[in-house]
Amino acid sequence: MIRSAFCAAALLALTATAAPALEMVKAVTIAVPPEKVWAAIGNFCGIGDWHPAVENCEASMQDGKPIRTLTIKGGEGTIVETELSRSEDKMTYSYAMLDGILPVAGYISTIAVTPGGEGSRVTWFGVFEAKGVDDAKALAKISEVYEVGLAAIAEKAKAAK
Repeated sequence: MIRSAFCAAALLALTATAAPALEMVKAVTIAVPPEKVWAAIGNFCGIGDWHPAVENCEASMQDGKPIRTLTIKGGEGTIVETELSRSEDKMTYSYAMLDGILPVAGYISTIAVTPGGEGSRVTWFGVFEAKGVDDAKALAKISEVYEVGLAAIAEKAKAAK
């Protein structure tokens, strides 16, 4: 079921871009109930509280849609993203990058929390195309963003347990 939501996001990205989309999926299982994990990470601008690369998240609205502007630590720049969809019941949200320092274009991503193992499974999925770098470098950068973020989510969720 979650995979179908990811496929829908991938289809959206594929139809929005001329180049073939790259795909990245990373997940972590945490021995904490899904509701507690979602409470720790479900706020769209809450990424500023759990992703180690984000120094600050500024929330705003544009055309009735939530926008977050992420200031990256170390003065590396900013990333501007818009929330595309959200389901509190399914503990998931999808978003698109509007502008930023990542070497990707057409970036659409979903974060979902589901029951898994003896607690929760957090899955982070994205589709995009490389911008200014080859596919391998774009994939490596998004992989790093997801891996560091998921490790921090696991740590934060366990601390809130």
